[in-house]
Amino acid sequence: MHGTPTVVNDVMTGTVVALRTGVAFKHIVQTMQEWRVSALPVLDDGERVVGVVSEADLLPKEEYREVDVGRYGQLRDLAELRKADGVTAEELMTAPAVTVAPDATLAHAARIMARNRVKRLPVVGPDGVLKGIVSRSDLLKVFLRDDEDIAEDVGREVGVRLFGTRAAPVRVEVHDGVVTLSGRVHDTVLVPIAVLLARSVPGVVDVRCALAGRRRHPDLGDGLQAPKKPRASV
Repeated sequence: MHGTPTVVNDVMTGTVVALRTGVAFKHIVQTMQEWRVSALPVLDDGERVVGVVSEADLLPKEEYREVDVGRYGQLRDLAELRKADGVTAEELMTAPAVTVAPDATLAHAARIMARNRVKRLPVVGPDGVLKGIVSRSDLLKVFLRDDEDIAEDVGREVGVRLFGTRAAPVRVEVHDGVVTLSGRVHDTVLVPIAVLLARSVPGVVDVRCALAGRRRHPDLGDGLQAPKKPRASV
């Protein structure tokens, strides 16, 4: 992780249980129970992800068991009614599948999960072929990084990118993933940039900033000197 963004490929699970489009309802339930998962990707004959079957896709089968579908269907989503009659993965799956690329950042994967309200994402290559699966818990693994590693990366990011050297006038301390920046910089415009750079390092929980500008003589601008005290005349 040193100096480079952490991507989905670093944390995803490479061994994935997947379904073919023709797999029967009962086998889907059995597979979920056996592997203790709540959703499974569905593949075509070319190993490409064409959809995802989740527990939510299976529940209409039970939900509409004792309901007058003709009357109730006027009030509920017709897609759920169709799934209530589904017997294969192709009929039950949600499609197209919400997926993520192996080289996507963890932040990007987290945004996709949040926007689509899903707990896991199939990881696919440019050809749509399944490469792995990434879950919410996988995205949280980055926060297990050692404080020492985080401090080294923050020092590198802030020092090299802002000052062109690792001997930057910024002190970095990390405790439980919380970064504290202290010291003095020649231009206070750099302070919010330093905070952003520190926050972008994988594993950082929060950034506390104690940076300040360089010391100046009171009421004097750059390039000015304080007047010398007049000598006492005799």
